[in-house]
Amino acid sequence: MQNPLVDFRHSEIVAIFQECPLFGGVSESDLDAIAAITAVKSIRKGDYLFHEGTPVHGFYVVYTGAVKVHRVSFAGKEQVLHVYRPHESFGEEALISDLGYAADACPVEDSVLLMVQKPEFLSLLRREPELALCMLRSMSQHLSNLVELMDDLTLKDVKTRLANWLLQQCPNPESYEPYRIKLPMTKRVLAAELGTVSETFSRTVAKFRKQRLITVEGNIFTLLCPIKLAQLFGAAVRAQSPYGASHICSHAA
Repeated sequence: MQNPLVDFRHSEIVAIFQECPLFGGVSESDLDAIAAITAVKSIRKGDYLFHEGTPVHGFYVVYTGAVKVHRVSFAGKEQVLHVYRPHESFGEEALISDLGYAADACPVEDSVLLMVQKPEFLSLLRREPELALCMLRSMSQHLSNLVELMDDLTLKDVKTRLANWLLQQCPNPESYEPYRIKLPMTKRVLAAELGTVSETFSRTVAKFRKQRLITVEGNIFTLLCPIKLAQLFGAAVRAQSPYGASHICSHAA
C-alpha cells in the first residue's frame, strides 16, 4: 500500500533532485518548480508501483530503497530490465506515450519515492526547453542500458555475465588483492537482473567457488584474486555495467 509522506520539506526535495543524474545542470529555480509538483510516497517491498500498460501519472526518483522494473512473459518468466536505487529516475519515457507504462515496477525493499506529476511537468517542459534536453539525455541512457542488457543476454553466457558484474563492482580488476563486495540486493534479484534463474545462478556461483575465484558468506562475495577472474573474462573488465548497481566494497582483511 502506498502512503503519501507529509513531512518532507520543499528544500529536502530540491536537495534530492540535485543528486539525481536526470537533473544534472538544471537551475535551482527549475528544481524549485519541479519540487512544487512532486508527491512523496512510501511503498512496501513487493507492492506494485505500476503495471505494464497502466495510465501514466508521472515519473519517479528513488530516495531510499530499490525498485525493480521488469517484464513478465505469458509463460510467467520474469526479465528484470533494471533495479533503480537512490537518486536514479525511471518512468520518464512513458510521459509522452499513450500506451501507458512499458513495464511493471515494484520495490525489492521498502522504499521512499518522489513522483513528479505528469500534467504539471509536461506544462513545465513546454516552457523550459533545457528540461526537455535533460529528458532526452535520460531516455538515451535508458536506451543504452537496454541495448547493453540485450547484448549480455544474447551474446554472453551466465558465467560471463556474473563475472562481468563482479568485476565491475571492483575498482581495480587488475589487483591481486582479495576484494569484498556486499550485494545491494538479494541473490534472487541479482539472478533475475543477470537474465537467469536462481538455480542456474547458484550453480554458477558454486563453479566459481570450486575454481577458487570467489568465496561467499551470506550476501558478501569476495573476489580472491580479481585479475585471475579478469584474465578468464577479459572482455567483461572493459564493458560498462548496464546494471547501475550500488554496492559497498572493501579490501578483504
